Amino acid sequence: MNQSADGTGPGSHYDVVIIGAGLAGLTLARHLLLYTEKTILLLDKRTDPPRQAPQKYGESLVQCSAYYLSKVLDLEEHLLTEHFLKYNLRFYWPTQGLENRGFEDYSQSFIRQFSNIATFQLDRNLIEEYLLRTNQENSRCQFTGGAKSVTVQLSEAGGAHRVCFSGREVACRWVVDASGRGQVLKRQFGLEQTSPIRHAATFCWVEGLVNVEKLTGRSHQQILHDRGRRKTGHFPFFLATSHFCAEGQWLWVIPLHHKTSLGLVYDRNVLRDEEVSNTRKMIDYVCRKWPLFARDLPSRKVIDEGRLIDFSHDCRQTISPQRWALVGESGRFADPLYSPGTDLIAIYNTRIVDAIQTDDDHTLEEKCQFAELIHRVMYESYVPGHAVSYDCLGDQETFMLKYGWELAVYFGFFALPMINGFFASQEIMPAFLRRFAKIGPINHHLQHFLSAFFQWKKKQGPQRFEAPNLIDFYGMVPLRESETLFYEAGLSTEEALDVADRHVIRLREFARYILTHVHASVIGDRAVLTNALFVSSLKLSGAEFDPDQMKAAYAPFAGAAEMYEWNLNPYVLDRFVPARKPEEIRA
Repeated sequence: MNQSADGTGPGSHYDVVIIGAGLAGLTLARHLLLYTEKTILLLDKRTDPPRQAPQKYGESLVQCSAYYLSKVLDLEEHLLTEHFLKYNLRFYWPTQGLENRGFEDYSQSFIRQFSNIATFQLDRNLIEEYLLRTNQENSRCQFTGGAKSVTVQLSEAGGAHRVCFSGREVACRWVVDASGRGQVLKRQFGLEQTSPIRHAATFCWVEGLVNVEKLTGRSHQQILHDRGRRKTGHFPFFLATSHFCAEGQWLWVIPLHHKTSLGLVYDRNVLRDEEVSNTRKMIDYVCRKWPLFARDLPSRKVIDEGRLIDFSHDCRQTISPQRWALVGESGRFADPLYSPGTDLIAIYNTRIVDAIQTDDDHTLEEKCQFAELIHRVMYESYVPGHAVSYDCLGDQETFMLKYGWELAVYFGFFALPMINGFFASQEIMPAFLRRFAKIGPINHHLQHFLSAFFQWKKKQGPQRFEAPNLIDFYGMVPLRESETLFYEAGLSTEEALDVADRHVIRLREFARYILTHVHASVIGDRAVLTNALFVSSLKLSGAEFDPDQMKAAYAPFAGAAEMYEWNLNPYVLDRFVPARKPEEIRA
């Protein structure tokens, strides 16, 4: 790996110094090289090529990050040839009443349709090696490895900042911290802020492909002719980011070429750290929790491993008109459940590049203020789903409502702006955020409502099924309709806001359905799902889960004949609605 032998002594000047040559820093550098004429110095503490470095976590891309890397950064060919194409996110639960020692026993929730925005499973070391090499091929980008003791002296009069490292000093107009958990600027400027999310993770990489479909006692012929394929389809399940779920915890299974990434993420209030404090303990725990893995994991060779405790963190500020910014884990990190890390890198990079190209001080101040608002709103949109309703992972019914809702929000207010290049728009994004804000109170109440529903269900005892539940998330019509937003490219401002308005209406109906379904499940009556007078009476942003109050609220409407005219299928999850007698329901 080439390192700059000169050009980094006292008096050397760059437009941008990026501290950290991981995924955040390398993608920012490529973004700047493709769309600006800026000169860049990349600093990193490592001297070894990324491929020889310890294996890096954060491999799963979703729509925003995949579009950003493949289309905006023009990495599509590299991604398609060197990394696995990803088959969405899939979720699995043990089925009560079955042994769950084989894949065929597990209930599944999935999206059978392939995402039209191609997503990928990244070998982080491989893509970082490629990005570093291609960035260095541009004469405007210099790389210095082995950079230690990095400090920044900000200019107070609009002049050049000074960046000091390893006894050297350079000048720059902008400095961006992409140092990951090194958090150079966050520590130096005192920007630390506690996150309400208290989750941890133990993870490893094992040799070879862990193909979950083959963790079974079935013959090859039985696998080929599985009647479940009528619902699940034939595409290789192992290409998904697989989530094996339980209350407040989940195991990821991610395929990479010649190895598999495995990671147990858990709420520290649900699982004690010492139970899974190293890879061997984690694998033993996983084999007990999801017994199908006992067929495979104990014999696998572990080739690398890692652990994070209280990995979520916030930040008081991530961009400033003083011409500094933070991106990636150096600033904020929520939780890996929906693979949001690279999404936030994509959004932050877009705003940072826009700010770096702005010379007028007044305009820059306005842009930085609004960029900080976007950064915080996008990060905080993840927090309730992780800090409040993580327990819902323990129940297929509850989690389907939670994830279906959150994914529909994501398609409209993350993916749509990304494919239209709106995140850097001072014209469109304020109006977009105002519409997003209408959903905020509804989301807040839904997360608490669903968590309480899960805890209530746990008290009732587990539901037993004769066979696993195989359910496509797109059976929830508002979510399937939200996927059509992928095709709304090239929108004008007026068109974009019209699409956003219609999406808000769609989400409000989805929220009403979620509340209705939960009432039906608690009351034990499928008629609740279509009772027009009752459905219309529900308050979207004031919902509280109280079984006695819910039954009392429904009583005046019971037996009403008028059917509610949904624009969706209210029966998609009715298999979970038990026909209970009132005296059988415990509050």
